[in-house]
Amino acid sequence: MVSSRTATAAVGVLASLAISVAAWVVFDIAVFFLAVPLIPLLFRRRTEEPAVYECPDCGFRTQNPEFAYCPHDGTRLEAR
Repeated sequence: MVSSRTATAAVGVLASLAISVAAWVVFDIAVFFLAVPLIPLLFRRRTEEPAVYECPDCGFRTQNPEFAYCPHDGTRLEAR
């Protein structure tokens, strides 16, 4: 399965290359620079998901790193 970001970048690159080829054929001008701004989107790394902090006693879970202790029973949260 392809992510929407990758699909959008691929369509943009293909459209840009099609415009470049059409400009080359019709006007005899090279305009391949149109694809350059979209190429970084293809090689962008995915961001990591934030850590989940969980209470070992009651199961309280949060992604907010400001929580060090469970608001229900005061137990120290563990990173999962």
